[in-house]
Amino acid sequence: MRVLLIATAYNGLCQRAHVELEEHGHEVSIALSLSDDEIRWAVQLFQPDLILCPFLKERVPEDIWRRHRCIIIHPGIKGDRGPSSLDWAITDDVAAWGVTALQAAEEMDAGAIWSSVGFPMRAASKASLYRREVTEAAVAAIAGTIRHCETRGFVPEPLDYTRDDVRGTLRPTMKQAERAVDWARDLTSDVLRKIRAADSAPGVLDTIGGAAYYLYGAHEEATLTGAPGAILARRHGAICRATVDGAVWISHLKAKAPTPGAPTFKLPAAMVLGDRLAGVPEVPVGLSTSSAATFQEVRYEEANQVGYLHFDFHNGAMSTEQCHRLRDAYRFAASRPVKVIVLMGGDDFWSNGIHLNVIEAAPSAADESWRNINAIDDLVLEILQTTSRLTVSALWGSAGAGGAIVPLAADRVWARGGCIVNPHYKTMGLYGSEYWTYLLPRRIGPGLAIELTESTLPVGMQKARRIGLVDEVLPDRYEAYRAEVTARAEALMRSAEYDHLLAAKAAARAADERIKPLAAYREAELRRMHAQFFDEDSDYHRLRRRFVHKLRPAETGRCLARHRRFDHSNFPELRQPTAA
Repeated sequence: MRVLLIATAYNGLCQRAHVELEEHGHEVSIALSLSDDEIRWAVQLFQPDLILCPFLKERVPEDIWRRHRCIIIHPGIKGDRGPSSLDWAITDDVAAWGVTALQAAEEMDAGAIWSSVGFPMRAASKASLYRREVTEAAVAAIAGTIRHCETRGFVPEPLDYTRDDVRGTLRPTMKQAERAVDWARDLTSDVLRKIRAADSAPGVLDTIGGAAYYLYGAHEEATLTGAPGAILARRHGAICRATVDGAVWISHLKAKAPTPGAPTFKLPAAMVLGDRLAGVPEVPVGLSTSSAATFQEVRYEEANQVGYLHFDFHNGAMSTEQCHRLRDAYRFAASRPVKVIVLMGGDDFWSNGIHLNVIEAAPSAADESWRNINAIDDLVLEILQTTSRLTVSALWGSAGAGGAIVPLAADRVWARGGCIVNPHYKTMGLYGSEYWTYLLPRRIGPGLAIELTESTLPVGMQKARRIGLVDEVLPDRYEAYRAEVTARAEALMRSAEYDHLLAAKAAARAADERIKPLAAYREAELRRMHAQFFDEDSDYHRLRRRFVHKLRPAETGRCLARHRRFDHSNFPELRQPTAA
């Protein structure tokens, strides 16, 4: 089928839908909903058999949905309607939720039902639920919709609130008054639920020291206590605030704009508050996995001569300081009496490379970019130079930019089937580093390395395995995934070939070093990066600002829009259509 995806942004769900549809042989093009005419132009040029809207905040033009089969993917159960679906589900502490594929209609979310897939809720942020449970259910709902489209005589189910299985209802947009934390009354569980229901947008509006901030990244704290609302501690950029029965860590803040439209963006909480945290103690946490709930970005666990290094950074972004901590943690793991080190990444992302928000907030974006890229290069170098252990990158979460290159430094790469990797830098105007000019060609050859970095398209795990970007594709259910990682890592540790594998690894590294030293790869990459960082007019600075401040593009990029890949100015008869 020819499938047109219409989306507000090319987010993780849209990328996953794109990859899955192409994997199943469908021809896919994408149109961002930047204007009604942008959508009409895409429909006229592409002539889709089906329009899918996996992530859409705007209305599809009526002349489009009346003339074409247009399906909205809504993150709610049958009958649920409104833009705050997951927010209300988390706030109401429901046990189960779902995703429903609805035909576009005059009333939002009120169209006939093509498919509906449920899932159990998890105690997690809205963003985390969206990336995991919602995305998996949405992919299943899209597959069901495609099957029904291909079934002669299938009639979608009209929305009927008298049916027993239609349990949702129309809910209004959730307001800040309904999200507000009452520090003098709310239990820890209440505070966690409120902040999680607003993460990653819009955040919970709150007051700290007389100033207004939006709160993000809530984590339970099991041992610290104090006067409700008081800031008790800080750790690795996060702050700990007391509740009436305990405390919560808040990892990120965004200052409320002083005037509408004024630039403001999310940053580590301690960085935002700065000197206002004078006297608030830094409370450290060790690398060992804590038995009590707390905020811990990097942790290490060990079993049966296998070391597991977890690093769970907010949105997968890794600042200079975080890269240094992770490098030091890796050195610790490499000093332990283990035979295999598994780099586990985090719950939602493995890594997305350098921290663009922290860079944007720095006194010199160029200088901080340079520090950050060198810090992540230092981490990669540590992994590459490990010849006394076998190393594995295990990707439960997706990865992008330099964060999609770092896993390739390990000897083995295993990934969850639903992972998406974006191993390119071009959309941020960068040449890239992390030793990618060594690591990518070593894995997939120079031709494919150029193709992946230049095409700027996501790669699904089935394709990644076919081309050699990953070695094994693992289950999508977490318990099965973790059991498989453990079993494979221990099998590698016990392998009769272990010593041979280790010797072959050391020999290959020595041979590669004689041909071209790692320092030469790094120097060549960083020479290009230095020029991009320190030219204030470079595309990098413009694109970084656009990303950080969430500015929308003027048009859908040609890499996504199959319908825009030709010069249509040569065909004046194909004028952009207007509303009927």
